[in-house]
Amino acid sequence: QVQLEESGGGLVQAGGSLRLSCAASGGAFSNYAMGWFRQAPGKEREFVAATTPSGGIRDYADSVKGRFAISRDNAKNMVYLQMSRLKPEDTAVYYCAATIRVLTMRQPNTYTYWGQGTQVTVSS
Repeated sequence: QVQLEESGGGLVQAGGSLRLSCAASGGAFSNYAMGWFRQAPGKEREFVAATTPSGGIRDYADSVKGRFAISRDNAKNMVYLQMSRLKPEDTAVYYCAATIRVLTMRQPNTYTYWGQGTQVTVSS
């Protein structure tokens, strides 16, 4: 059983930056691929970024490529999402999630464990 807790959300102006953190506990963190997803009001949960257990492979949604960066620290059981050049359309609740299934990291239903989410609001 893996518990995940996100932090770092908040209100930021367009063009600004935020760094989200996700702390994992209760499992072998380095065995899991980690993903970030987001869900805006009235929309489905969507893939943002993911990284393999070693952190060697990182994948991004086209909408955030070049602006967001996912990273992990397996020694600290942490995964991060550095978000830059934020846009109002990035406004959403952001979730981190864990899965042992690496090949389908973009699919939400791949993930077994989810955090409670952290709100990110980007004002124009």
